[in-house]
Amino acid sequence: MRAFPVRLPSGARYWTVLDEDLAVVPVADGFLRQVRFGRDGAESTTKSYAHSIALFLRWCERTGRSWQAGAGQLGLFMTWLAHAGPAVPGVSASGQGMVLAGPGSAPARGARRVNGVLTAVRGMVVHAAAAGQAGGGLVALLYEVADDRDLPGAARGDGQMGWRMRARHRLHEPQMPVNRASDAEVVALLRACLSARDRLVVLLMARAGLRRGELCGLRRSDVHLLADSRPLGCEIARAHLHVVRRDDNSNGAWAKSRRPRAVPLDFLTVQAFDTYALERMTVPAAAGGDFMLVNLFRAPVGAPMRPGAIGDLLAAASRRAGLATAVTPHQLRHAFGSSAADAGCGIDVVADLLGHASVSSSQVYLHPDPGRLRAAVDAVPSPREQAGVRP
Repeated sequence: MRAFPVRLPSGARYWTVLDEDLAVVPVADGFLRQVRFGRDGAESTTKSYAHSIALFLRWCERTGRSWQAGAGQLGLFMTWLAHAGPAVPGVSASGQGMVLAGPGSAPARGARRVNGVLTAVRGMVVHAAAAGQAGGGLVALLYEVADDRDLPGAARGDGQMGWRMRARHRLHEPQMPVNRASDAEVVALLRACLSARDRLVVLLMARAGLRRGELCGLRRSDVHLLADSRPLGCEIARAHLHVVRRDDNSNGAWAKSRRPRAVPLDFLTVQAFDTYALERMTVPAAAGGDFMLVNLFRAPVGAPMRPGAIGDLLAAASRRAGLATAVTPHQLRHAFGSSAADAGCGIDVVADLLGHASVSSSQVYLHPDPGRLRAAVDAVPSPREQAGVRP
């Protein structure tokens, strides 16, 4: 079993799961199509789900289970996920899998990864039950299902009412501060950039919090650098850019959030836009085109940058800067979210700036640094001061 990308004749792309004979697995493909086209999910979401479902189906195959039987025994699958590495130790020729974890051995996958895989598997099973490919009893094995029997008689409906509550199988994820790029690392990256375009890329992630797909999907018409944008038909004041989800980006860039948002830009980022515009005009093949970020130094010159190139750009800049580990695009985005929270922005503001659909996704950024904690304690008046007693 393996995940595989699919490009439809219309140009739309999603990921599916193939078996050992390179045939599409129907139960997985139906769910992934629903995620991509029925729910308007991102291609990257189907990629993550496809890899997770392939893991589950691989485990079912190697342990001699049907996927329906495997869905009813997710506890065993969780143990396999946590302790079976890429080589899948203990798998015999008969397909029976056994995991042997010694004392103190590190888990092969963390709680976050295990929970992510289980989320994809549960989604596939629920979709299969709704499509008639599996019995509805499987849903009760995955979720704690409640009905109206525990409600007072006046609150009960005429018919049987049921709903899903929480998942039965889930590992505890300890809440940890986000893995953000430090201010020193951001400065080192900026100094190591070889072009104005590369510096703009770093600033748009570290000072505006853009994702890779949002960054590479920017069009010139999305960037408003005037003090008054009303002549452009935009009522938002001062310099800003618009993050818009589009299906026709030729470079495969995809804005994760369905809701468009406007992101304010500071003076440093505006200057970087101006410098990049001058640099771009010196490359005739890149002077035109509506995409904001284009290839300037590699073929095809003038083509929009692909999201994968952003990671390569940061990795190369990290090496030139002498950083011990390469800074990732998401670490720069985390740096922006953490800085906004440390500056006193409310969780609703952080969620809007980052394009989170729910404020719960922004909760991880609300971990103030030790300096702010100390300042908060020092700002609390002493009992003597509150009582009006002079020292």
